[in-house]
Amino acid sequence: MADQSPFEAVNQFFDEAADLVHLKDDFYDVLKTSYREIAVQVPVRMTDGALKVFRGYRVQHNGARGPYKGGIRYHPSADLDEVRALASLMTWKTALMDLPFGGAKGGIECDPSGMNAHELEAMTRRFTLSISHVLGERRDIPAPDVNTNAQVMAWMMDAYSSRYGYTPAIVTGKPLDLGGAPGREAATGRGCVYVLEAAAKRWDVDLGSATVAIQGFGNVGSWAARELHERGVKVVAVSDVSGAIYDPAGLDCEHLLSWTTARRHLADIEGGDKITNEELLELDVDVLIPAALGEVINAGNADKIRAGIIVEAANHPTTPDADKILTDKGVKIIADILANGGGVTGSYFEWAMNIQQFRWKETQFNSELRDVMVRAFDACAAFAERRNVSLRQAAFAIGIERVARAARLRGYV
Repeated sequence: MADQSPFEAVNQFFDEAADLVHLKDDFYDVLKTSYREIAVQVPVRMTDGALKVFRGYRVQHNGARGPYKGGIRYHPSADLDEVRALASLMTWKTALMDLPFGGAKGGIECDPSGMNAHELEAMTRRFTLSISHVLGERRDIPAPDVNTNAQVMAWMMDAYSSRYGYTPAIVTGKPLDLGGAPGREAATGRGCVYVLEAAAKRWDVDLGSATVAIQGFGNVGSWAARELHERGVKVVAVSDVSGAIYDPAGLDCEHLLSWTTARRHLADIEGGDKITNEELLELDVDVLIPAALGEVINAGNADKIRAGIIVEAANHPTTPDADKILTDKGVKIIADILANGGGVTGSYFEWAMNIQQFRWKETQFNSELRDVMVRAFDACAAFAERRNVSLRQAAFAIGIERVARAARLRGYV
């Protein structure tokens, strides 16, 4: 199904899992479609005086279990279909993690790499005010995603607060000085490692002798690398937009982190073999962590992937066709809605702290994060083993069942 859109692909995963929990036919349209979709014009006066008009989106997929929750991404591919697909994934993810949230996603179709801080701030504030009527600390709470960060969240919070009063809980992933939670920045990457540890324990895999390749060295990939390095796990390849670096003897992750923190590309670093992002995916490693963009593992390269375990740190990195090929090969795939659930779990902690105006210590944050991630993995693994299905099918099935139950109890259908 080469022409499948991202939303169609996500709904294929939905259909497979819905059958496992015997979802009633009259629930399908309620759970597969979005509650609300907003597209807005985002005009920005650029530094050179030109007026550019970007397109922004916010999709609220399902709120049966609580206020909508989901990130904001700035990327040329962040069109309505992609945002719709990611909002759907957030619904199943928050339910799987057993958080009191629904699913949403937002984005602006733009190339932020060519924009300066002034332009990014102007675009962020205009977009926030344009969708502010559907946001709220008990209605819809955005967070960082691809090409957005704590600074962007600070601008969003300030823009919203300028209209509705000081509201730190309106976004998560904020700077610590504005109510951010210690541990939130690392939560997605750290959560991936917590899940991988739980999987290794259950599957009797020795991580100490394992090799890991990470595609994407942004916030998620770099934190995953740091956590693995601290545990003595050998990270042999990492990549960014400029390309990948590979060393079968293991990379110096501390050096890589200091290099990229200075906003330098991995392609310019000395040492190691320079390979492409595509070649990284096909390396002979024990664990592959796609932590960049979606659909990088597809029918065209699935047969060439040699990793025995895939931990989906990115959202929707594997197409349905590739998922089937890899599953038939015996590859164990820890699905995105489980593997990267640490981000929204950390956001839940930050949101709760903001509502209570009480900050946790980072040790408590990380301890609670580990508990949530391990509990979710164990539930998925038990379901998969009991029903003889993949971990992805188990993860979706658990999420779907919980959302359907909440919708039924609330009288949606």
